[in-house]
Amino acid sequence: MPKFLRIGLHQSNVSGYTSKAWWIRRVGSTVYLKWGAVEVHGVGDGRRIHWTVPPREKTIRCRTVQPAKDYVKDAIARRRSHRYEPLAGNIAIRSRPAKRGAELEQVLATILFVDIVGSTAKAARLGDSRWTKIMNHYFAAVRRELKTSRGKEVVTTGDGLLATFEAPAAAVRCATAIREAVRTLGLEIRVGLHAGEYKVSGPDVTGLAFHIGARVAAKARAGEVLVSSSVKELMSESDILFKDRGSHQLKGVPKRWRLYRVGR
Repeated sequence: MPKFLRIGLHQSNVSGYTSKAWWIRRVGSTVYLKWGAVEVHGVGDGRRIHWTVPPREKTIRCRTVQPAKDYVKDAIARRRSHRYEPLAGNIAIRSRPAKRGAELEQVLATILFVDIVGSTAKAARLGDSRWTKIMNHYFAAVRRELKTSRGKEVVTTGDGLLATFEAPAAAVRCATAIREAVRTLGLEIRVGLHAGEYKVSGPDVTGLAFHIGARVAAKARAGEVLVSSSVKELMSESDILFKDRGSHQLKGVPKRWRLYRVGR
């Protein structure tokens, strides 16, 4: 069961950062994949890695065993050459003990997911040193726009970032500002926005709204800011224009969702 951790801007001897993990397993002619954001604590043999939220999953069913073996072999080869390091230990779902007196707070917010399109290929083409500099500028630009729009950063996931906003219009304007800012770095991003409730307990945030936001982002094309119907409905009085992108089934999410592209 090969597992890999993306080093990104960090080195393997650094503790206390977020990154991205990737996991693959083959059973006969079927291949199972998992990937997502992780927290890394400790170094060396004592390092502990936890999924920050339940990972995304994908199942690939091949007709025979050999294509499945070839798929796994090629996928592992790509990870070994693109700033991933093999993991020997397990990746667990983080379980934090409840604090005495702590109560879950229900929060309504607009959730923004952003990541870079084709980041792996760009990193391989540019090389580690140049890519690291670009990523530093990228995150600086994203955080600058978040600060301007009063967005709250929740977590980074390799080259992605999750943030929340009190007002949907501020989230949409921040997303378009980020898109224009990072284009000066030669980067294209995809952004997904969803408005919904989630729970907060101390530093922890949980809720289906985050999963819906991630699925909306996965449907976005390069350079596209895509919003769920929940966001659009909250902006009925706004002058921001939207184009209907149709009804979509979001993986692992109940019912179909109508999505809209920001702009015409």
